[in-house]
Amino acid sequence: MIVDATMSAEKSPYESHVNSLAYARGKPASSARMRQCPEDFRVTEIPLLEPDGEGEHVWLWIRKRNENTQHVAELLSTHAGVHPRQVSYAGMKDRRAVTEQWFSVQLPGREEPDWQAMNCETLTVLRHQRHSRKLRRGTLKGNSFRITLREIGGDQAALEQRLAAARDRGVPNYFGEQRFGRGGSNLYTAEKLFKNTRLRLSRNKRGLTLSAARSFLFNQVLSARVYAGNWDVPLAGDAMQLQGSHSYFIAESLDADLMSRVASQDVHSTGPLYGRGESPVSNDCLELESTVLGAYTSWREGLEQAGLVQDRRALRLGVSDLAWQWADAGGLVLTFDLPAGAYATSVLREIVNCTVTRE
Repeated sequence: MIVDATMSAEKSPYESHVNSLAYARGKPASSARMRQCPEDFRVTEIPLLEPDGEGEHVWLWIRKRNENTQHVAELLSTHAGVHPRQVSYAGMKDRRAVTEQWFSVQLPGREEPDWQAMNCETLTVLRHQRHSRKLRRGTLKGNSFRITLREIGGDQAALEQRLAAARDRGVPNYFGEQRFGRGGSNLYTAEKLFKNTRLRLSRNKRGLTLSAARSFLFNQVLSARVYAGNWDVPLAGDAMQLQGSHSYFIAESLDADLMSRVASQDVHSTGPLYGRGESPVSNDCLELESTVLGAYTSWREGLEQAGLVQDRRALRLGVSDLAWQWADAGGLVLTFDLPAGAYATSVLREIVNCTVTRE
């Protein structure tokens, strides 16, 4: 579905943006309740590397419960007596959850504080070790999830068929609602920014706003391809991304070898992360993307003026090691791994219609 990006905030669909996106296999008939407590949503970071034991950066493996990642970084900054820029993490994690991840704190020529003094009901420092480099954003392989769904409604066999389809054929690689802020607030801000380029935003808020805007455009393109039934097969002129890589090549012809690689999830069609530069795609793929993005002239111009550069993202998300187990009292426990930048909520929306327990 293409949405008119020029409509007023009062009539805009941003609050329900993710709900309006097309489903690969139709909207699930089964229902469930999610996040009745933080322990129902467990996330463990899969590190790209481990600290080497020496250097001016202290890496801390932290378990947090019902805590925002950025807030934990601020607590570390205060506890260590350093500037917030000296604290980093590889990726944001869900707040209403129990998560484990690395943080790093730069302490050049300084003794470490008592990290265990930070331990409380919502935060536990599990281990810490020196490293020669700062932990950079994106320095992770992915995340492991253990999600408990409760109050399952609907046919169990039909739900398991959807689970098997997600495991075997993947799901649309939508950006999840977390990307857009509560009630789509980051998209409302993007609309204001593109109408008034002098709008004053903090550096962090500006970055979140621009990322949300091009994630929104990506979702629109992906939704159009899901609706057309070609999100998991290439179009002529498609940019094909190698599994586990950011590199891609152009599908000049849709031969048997390419289709075999697509079927095995070795390569995936991609969609645009909009920015400056000429789109690498051509033919049918370029025509589709141009049609969808044509409704968002001010958004495209705003992203270009902000200096973002064209990039690509896989349209299909493979769900590694997806397994499930029925628990007592009608619960369902799911475990799976996802690469960095992927959203567990995008997996769940293809399986079951979830109601989220709000605080």
